[in-house]
Amino acid sequence: MNLCIDQGNSRTKLAIFADDGKMVNNYIYKRFDSGEIERICSLYPVTNSIISSVVNIDPAVVNTLHRLSRQFILFDHNTPVPLVNKYDTPQTLGQDRLAAAVGANALAPDTNLLIIDAGSAITYDFVNADNQYVGGNIAPGIKMRFTVLKNQTKKLPLVEIGEKQIIPLFGTNTNDAILSGVVRGIRYEIEGYIRTLQKRVGHFDTYLTGGNAPYLLTTLRANTILTHITLEKHLVLIGLNRILTHNLK
Repeated sequence: MNLCIDQGNSRTKLAIFADDGKMVNNYIYKRFDSGEIERICSLYPVTNSIISSVVNIDPAVVNTLHRLSRQFILFDHNTPVPLVNKYDTPQTLGQDRLAAAVGANALAPDTNLLIIDAGSAITYDFVNADNQYVGGNIAPGIKMRFTVLKNQTKKLPLVEIGEKQIIPLFGTNTNDAILSGVVRGIRYEIEGYIRTLQKRVGHFDTYLTGGNAPYLLTTLRANTILTHITLEKHLVLIGLNRILTHNLK
């Protein structure tokens, strides 16, 4: 079995994949250490592993993965991937972004793809039908936008997501004004990317992933343009498993 680890800014996600590529189980941690790897490897016959991280990795985690795996990959810009990477500076491209692109391409090969990852930041990445990672953009995430409004002003309150599922067009109080401004701003941002790509490339599939993805989809799905988005919360892990198997071959 393959052990895939995605270490983000606030959480670490881990998944076990069988040889046929199917996910056997997955876990989410706020705190993650080498002891958890020992525990997981005692539960599953792990033979190969890969880790992707946007933060500094604990050397003990790397050492444990090395020791318990037949083949271990510390995913970085030098790791071969089953996509042509057209990014001008591959060494600065977030591994989670590239892994999500590989994951979407594994689910829908030879297809134009828009990948939206709604986490601490919101990233928009594009893979074309020639299986090339073309590039992407980075924007502030939901919580980041709320936090900036609070920290950069004297009187605006800090609003939390999930307070309302129905987002008003215009708020009639300050909380709703902030909630609607941020969430609708993201909605119009997503719509803008979708409409622009429709004009430029015609057909494409859209995948939405990241910690805030379910909230966004539930809140915004009333709009018909957003009903065609596929929610795949494990997209990065699927991509990491695809990268791992690609290197094993």
